[in-house]
Amino acid sequence: MDRDREFGEYVDARALVMRRTAFLLCGDWHRAEDIVQNALAKLYVAWPRVQRSGTVDAYARKVLVRAAVDESRRGFFRRERAVRDLPDTAVSPASPDLDVRRALAALPSGQRTVVVLRYWEDLSVGEVARLLGRTEGTVKSQAAKGLAALRSLLGDPALEERP
Repeated sequence: MDRDREFGEYVDARALVMRRTAFLLCGDWHRAEDIVQNALAKLYVAWPRVQRSGTVDAYARKVLVRAAVDESRRGFFRRERAVRDLPDTAVSPASPDLDVRRALAALPSGQRTVVVLRYWEDLSVGEVARLLGRTEGTVKSQAAKGLAALRSLLGDPALEERP
């Protein structure tokens, strides 16, 4: 099988998951698409080496997270400006999904990244620590702080009572 076809099959299988993860990391669908495209371009360059090593998903996730972090650092250089309120949205403001997304977007980027990787991607503390180049203690701390902030932002008393 040739390189382009193998890469294309991988992209077909994983692009949607990567896009959703990128959205949770940055909070904007358009930026998420840009992040995924950047990550896929880097993955394509390293494809033969990564494929031989058998760590394609781990490498793709690492590149995606790093692309999201790089994108967040360049925020003040971008020409486009996000607006707070969009006109005529199709989703009602009372939608629970929208509340969770807004709460997630309100977290600092480090906490948001850890929460997404731990609870959306279902990675272990050790995997998140290796992926982000942080200690396991830092990952645990960021996860705990992120969850506490989400509970507070969502304002659900049942959630706030949990340890």
